[in-house]
Amino acid sequence: MPRPPQSAPSVAAMSGAVFSRLAGKIRERTEAGGEIFPLHVGDTYLEPFVGGRMQDLSVDDHPGMHRYSSPQGLPSLVDAAIEKVRETNRIPCERGQLLVTAGATGGLGAAIGSFAAPGEEILILAPFWPLIRGIVQTFRATPVEVPFYDRMTTVEAAIEAIRSRITERTVAIYVSTPSNPTGRVIPPDWLAAIADEARRQDLWILSDEIYEQLIYRGEHASIATFAPERTFTAFSFSKAFGMAGNRTGYLVGPATAIATARKISTHTFYSAPTSGQLAGLRALRDGDAWLADVRSRYQAAGDRAAELLGEDPPQGSTFLFLDMADQLDERGIFGFLEDCLDEDGLLMAPGPSFGAGYETHVRVCTTSAPPAKVEQAVQLLRKRIGR
Repeated sequence: MPRPPQSAPSVAAMSGAVFSRLAGKIRERTEAGGEIFPLHVGDTYLEPFVGGRMQDLSVDDHPGMHRYSSPQGLPSLVDAAIEKVRETNRIPCERGQLLVTAGATGGLGAAIGSFAAPGEEILILAPFWPLIRGIVQTFRATPVEVPFYDRMTTVEAAIEAIRSRITERTVAIYVSTPSNPTGRVIPPDWLAAIADEARRQDLWILSDEIYEQLIYRGEHASIATFAPERTFTAFSFSKAFGMAGNRTGYLVGPATAIATARKISTHTFYSAPTSGQLAGLRALRDGDAWLADVRSRYQAAGDRAAELLGEDPPQGSTFLFLDMADQLDERGIFGFLEDCLDEDGLLMAPGPSFGAGYETHVRVCTTSAPPAKVEQAVQLLRKRIGR
């Protein structure tokens, strides 16, 4: 057993901050007053819509807004989210099937903590959102990566790739659409096939749909429509409504499973931030015009960056995932990233954070700065790599 100052082996094996290897370089450049182009972080330069900002909420209108809410969530937000899930996502949902969470991160953690025993395996379609691997490890389960978004070209090959990594210890599969970092949208027939395989193998499904409203090509479908009895679906206000700092999302699943996940959420974050829930409620009620506008802006930024770099335009999300293999020397991807930061102020996310086998990749977020600044950064990157 580990004793002070040692940590648990599973935690010791986890990576730290995604950008920890570049932290010193970032600090040096910032202290020297050098410009940084923050293409590394998956956020937006925009503030939320007028009416959904913190200054738009007051204690006079919302007495108790600085207190805890019910662990399930504010009743008004729960009801509005249920209506949205039924109408937009076509997922059957009753009151006992929805839990408001501390972002989608808190929701996915509550879901995994509710069913995963130590040493059990969770398949993760790769490349993936970096934090999901650590969340699985946090609950003493084992992440098993399945090369998928940039490798599979047919649904048959995709299912075989999943099937080949299933063992007697596999309990779940994590799916994200649109994908962070690739921007790929999984077609409905692929999702149906994945759901069928999960049912045959008796697996839980974890569906990460935080970019559901940022789709430019293709069609978004929720995998829970094909297997509602075994699917946890995580939603968030962070990306589409510029509310990442509010830490509010919601988790949908079978009633008995959500009741168990609520045990985890109660004993970790207890309840989502009350003010964040109030802002989320306004997003569901009044955010349609904002959403249409930012979707157009985000698509234009992503398409322009892809055009400049000679890449296919993203199908959804706010990212491009680029292979820099022909640019690397013996220092590898971190040497390349250090040069980009030192010489041009370009800060991008390193590929290894998104899965094994992506040691030559970088992720670029096209919404983390105003469009003119993003284009300036992409032009610098284009010049550097000769595209």
